[in-house]
Amino acid sequence: MLTKFESKSARVKGLAFHPVRPWVCASLHNGVIQLWDYRVGTVIDRFEEHDGPVRGVDFHLHEPLIVSGGDDYKIKVWDYKLRRCLFTLLGHLDYIRTVQFHPNANQFPWVLSASDDQTLRLWDFQKRTCLSVLTGHNHYVMCAAFHPTEDLIVSASLDQTVRVWDTTGLRKKQMGGGPESPGLLENMQSAQSRASATALNVQAELFGSNDVVVKYVLEGHDRGVNWASFHPTLPLLASAADDRQVKLWRMSETKAWEVDTLRGHANNVSCCLFHPKHDLVVSNSEDRSIRVFDVSKRVGVQTFRREGDRFWILATHRTQNLLAAGHDSGMIVFKLERERPASSHGPANKLYYVRGRELFCHDYARSSGNQSGVDVPIASLRRVGQQAQTDGIGSAPRFISYNQHNPSEGNVLVCSDVDGGTYELVTFSLSNASGSVTDGKRGNCLGPGIFLGRNRFAILDRHQRQIVIKNLNNETTKRVQPPVPNVDGILEGGASGRIIMRAEDRAILFEVQSRRVLGEITAPKIKNVIWAPDGSKVAILCKYGVVIADRMLEQLCSISDNVRIKSGAWDVSPTGGTANQLFIYTTSNHVKYVLPSGDTGTIRTLDNPLYAMRVVKDQLFCLDRESRPRVISIDSTEARFKLALANKRYGQVMHMVRHSRLCGRAIVAYLQSKGFPEVALHFVREPRTRFRLALACGNIEAAMESAFALEQQNENEGKESGRDVWGELGSEALRQGNHQVVEMSYQRTKDFDRLSFLYLITGDTEKLRKMLKISNMRQDIMGRYHNALLLGDATERVQVLEQSGNLPLAYICAVMHGLEDDAERIKIAIETNEGSVEGLLEKVGSGRSGHCLLQPPTPIVRESNWPTLEVQKTTLEDLSLAQPDPEEEAYNEGAQIDGTTATSAEWEDGGFDDAGDVPKSSAITADDDDYDFGDDDGDWGDDLDDLGDLGVQEAPKPPVNEMAGLQEVSDDATFQMPAAGRPPAGCWVANSSHAADHIAAGGATSAMQLLNRQIAASDFDVLKDMMIGCYLGSMLSVPGVPGSPSLSMPLLRNDSSGHPGNDSLPRTSVKMKTLINGIKNGYRAFQGGKFNDSKAAFQKVLTQIPLVVTDTKVEGGEMKEMLEICREYITAIRIKGAMAEVAQDPVRSTELAAFFTHCNLQPVHLLLALRSAMGVAFKHKNYITAAGFARRLLELPDMNSERNADLRVKATKVLQKSEQMARNEHELGYDESTSFTIDCEKFTAIQAGTASNKCSYCGSAYEGDSMKNKVCLTCGFATVGVQTIGLVTGS
Repeated sequence: MLTKFESKSARVKGLAFHPVRPWVCASLHNGVIQLWDYRVGTVIDRFEEHDGPVRGVDFHLHEPLIVSGGDDYKIKVWDYKLRRCLFTLLGHLDYIRTVQFHPNANQFPWVLSASDDQTLRLWDFQKRTCLSVLTGHNHYVMCAAFHPTEDLIVSASLDQTVRVWDTTGLRKKQMGGGPESPGLLENMQSAQSRASATALNVQAELFGSNDVVVKYVLEGHDRGVNWASFHPTLPLLASAADDRQVKLWRMSETKAWEVDTLRGHANNVSCCLFHPKHDLVVSNSEDRSIRVFDVSKRVGVQTFRREGDRFWILATHRTQNLLAAGHDSGMIVFKLERERPASSHGPANKLYYVRGRELFCHDYARSSGNQSGVDVPIASLRRVGQQAQTDGIGSAPRFISYNQHNPSEGNVLVCSDVDGGTYELVTFSLSNASGSVTDGKRGNCLGPGIFLGRNRFAILDRHQRQIVIKNLNNETTKRVQPPVPNVDGILEGGASGRIIMRAEDRAILFEVQSRRVLGEITAPKIKNVIWAPDGSKVAILCKYGVVIADRMLEQLCSISDNVRIKSGAWDVSPTGGTANQLFIYTTSNHVKYVLPSGDTGTIRTLDNPLYAMRVVKDQLFCLDRESRPRVISIDSTEARFKLALANKRYGQVMHMVRHSRLCGRAIVAYLQSKGFPEVALHFVREPRTRFRLALACGNIEAAMESAFALEQQNENEGKESGRDVWGELGSEALRQGNHQVVEMSYQRTKDFDRLSFLYLITGDTEKLRKMLKISNMRQDIMGRYHNALLLGDATERVQVLEQSGNLPLAYICAVMHGLEDDAERIKIAIETNEGSVEGLLEKVGSGRSGHCLLQPPTPIVRESNWPTLEVQKTTLEDLSLAQPDPEEEAYNEGAQIDGTTATSAEWEDGGFDDAGDVPKSSAITADDDDYDFGDDDGDWGDDLDDLGDLGVQEAPKPPVNEMAGLQEVSDDATFQMPAAGRPPAGCWVANSSHAADHIAAGGATSAMQLLNRQIAASDFDVLKDMMIGCYLGSMLSVPGVPGSPSLSMPLLRNDSSGHPGNDSLPRTSVKMKTLINGIKNGYRAFQGGKFNDSKAAFQKVLTQIPLVVTDTKVEGGEMKEMLEICREYITAIRIKGAMAEVAQDPVRSTELAAFFTHCNLQPVHLLLALRSAMGVAFKHKNYITAAGFARRLLELPDMNSERNADLRVKATKVLQKSEQMARNEHELGYDESTSFTIDCEKFTAIQAGTASNKCSYCGSAYEGDSMKNKVCLTCGFATVGVQTIGLVTGS
């Protein structure tokens, strides 16, 4: 059973599938009717007017109607579009068990109902009347159903009988009055016809009707019958009863008889029905099981059990292979088998697939007209196992795989899920496929089998989950243990010897021969993988998404969908540039596409699910669920447009703009999101949208045109002209320096202040005077004053101040500007108003010198727009410049382009031979024995010529005098802006491979990538403070003039002899001197016994070293020595801490003391370590070890000094005593006579030759793989066990 949908609700008593849409209607025991979308898994609507359980429900075949019947004796007809009950049919006297629309509801608007009142009723739901009452049962009628095609009704009752009714008389009676028009009688029925109809109803209630007669009464069940149903095509009946049996009945024209009894249920059988496409009977029961019976063999073939829930109802879809079952806590929608046809691509234009029990080869090269190709039968596949004897229950082949590696003969692996998983190997001749088939070789496997080479294939052992390699004789040659647990399937690997393993939500690319994991990617619920024809990309199909990756399983993009993904295929068009770039996939009802860039879209809808096999141009070759090859047309213009845009093939883009029917808001929104508003401008005619796009791409002309159109549109509609439109246009024009458009915008928005300032900076004094007049006419005091101020007109300013009543200010202004007459007049006016002018001038500081009249500045350029560097329109802006792409033309014409696409063989064999920039003379012609090491580099230089872009600057060109052109200025010369230079940060990144230079430039990402590649740094939290300090220390902030921001100036380390230009490098804040001071601080703390302080000092130096740039090789060597010093001292301090933890353990404390002495410490510190180790060993009676420490101590040069005289005497005594005792009390894991390194995790000895992993940065050693791919315990940020180039000290 393949569960497609499951719901949780109250007990489900009635079920019905919508004939077209993916809906199922469920009537519940609590009186609610739920309408579910089983594809998405959501409730669409609920209907809650019934009082009590609703036991029957059905969909109308064509109209948006639902009929339901419940325990409230009511039949209700609902309109699910209007979401309400249209009317209620009353007449039954007890619970209603089932309701059903007539299968031909357009011709017969009938509803059939069965009730516990022992009757069946036929209703006309258009007239809303009862047509006939069918009496005869003498107990509850549990079920009633129409025959799909004939005039028959079947009913089942608890009176232990099944009755078949003939409705021919009723049909003739209804048709005799002429065909009914829907709703006609509701509005036009006369009073006389209503009266006669009422009389007929009364007669039918009292005496029954002879319009429907009993044709057969089927007796055979020992208990009450719960369900009966017709076979869709054959004259068969199935019935289910409380005697735990399902019976089959056959009908003829005159009689009906029992054929067989199907047993197996352990409780009352609730429902049974015939499968719509296979000879199967499906039944469910109160024994919590669903059983499947083979009609031809009359035996049970499958059982599905559910714990804790009794089943009550079954329903089947009219056209699809779907069933639904209702139980105590909800319902399930399921299939009995997968309908995906097993198929595999063969060589060239061939497809191998299975239909029924036949293996076919479909040749696309022989297509004609609407036919996608020709089918050639290859072989008949034998049935193996008990399950495989019955069709329709999952016994069909599920996977097939063709051997692409064998050009001499055809090999196909056919895999199925029968008996837990089996495979069959079919071998045939490619020249005469159907004439020479080798008998299939079989075996057991889990999932699909994969061909690894010409004569070998791989399967997954279903018991041990091992990869088993077999030859074409079906003999096992090798077994490989997967590198990860829980592998549940293997898939194509895209190349010989490779497979993809599916383990939970991961796909692992595995090379079988070397047993290496080449790549890994996370993808949930993986179903299949589809490789591009050239092997460069792979599409991983998941249950609800597609992941596109490259050949090493590095993810390129990932998309998700709301419905299940069915299939997919890569485009193989020879022209158009879409081959291996466009992936087409199908869902239940759509054909969609996805590009490696992550762009996706819908191409077309599908009536029924199809499985994509091949895409060529605008044709999709596919298989339907009946395994019939089909070809459908698709329009991939949108996908090709997005692909061309992503690949920057702008000629093709504009050719498609002109000649393709691309339109819609989706395309415009896509172009805007991708940063191509100039392309979107060609699609839009609506003025406001076009205005926005024109502003986004800086097209002032198009924006002005749209602004005028919007203004005209607003005038026609009686709206105010939009100030915001002209305001936005003015801002963009000002940004571009087009002050003529700015002037017009300000005039239309009546922004007089900005307009005055514009005239000031453009030097248009005449218009500025006009602005003064306008402000005077508008009586705008502030406008007059501002314009007078900008014009430098002191007299006008005095008048404005005087007229506005600011006499003191007017007086001061007149005196300051020497207008004596005006000053005298104003003075009199002030004194007349009992004021005084004394002290006014003191307030403005009349004693200061340097006063001058404010005059408007003289502009550099007059009467024209500001100087700009004219740039030619790009292809994306100008349709007239669009050049059709050659491949696009060939795609449209269906022609083949010679030499435009190289095959994989050409790429491997000779794809690099036509480099046009390499002269023939540069080819390597010298013999292998010619070892002339002269001054000429010869052909050795060629090896480094084609390494690509290494970030190395080209050879410096002769300096160009950029000022020379200014000496020869002609009369008609116009100003041009010089070309922009590179910012310092860009130079730093290009000139250096040191992480410090990248972080100084602000390139945190590239700096972290460099540190990860060079020293395998992974935990950057430790380095965060140093990286921030390096970034801040590379720039100098200089305060600017008041009102302007500070200026950031780069600090360079190579500018001592002049500015380096594009070769500049930043100055770093941490120098060698800083490291030396840090080492000294660590020494000082170690000497004083402050081990925590010492460890912090050394660890700080470790974090500083990666961000220090050295000037010479000598400094680089010194810095690496410092790195080793820090490692040794940190290890020693960690050992010292471990000694304190195990002080009570004599063995371990002695071992740690011994290892402490083997750290590479300074002699003065080694003396302290040996003294401590000697004391520990002697105290614990390990005399041999103590003697060794004493000898090493006495050999130190510092022991000859006077200050160590007491220690020398003590060490001599210990040595004498130890030589006398000459035994170790404990066996130690330490031998000073062997060469070893210290494990920095366990603090044990790693003997020479023992496998170990080292930190890529500090060199700390770890035994085994326990610390591999983990952060080093010494430095705290580098990964252990990763092989890298090591620490980079210079730029």
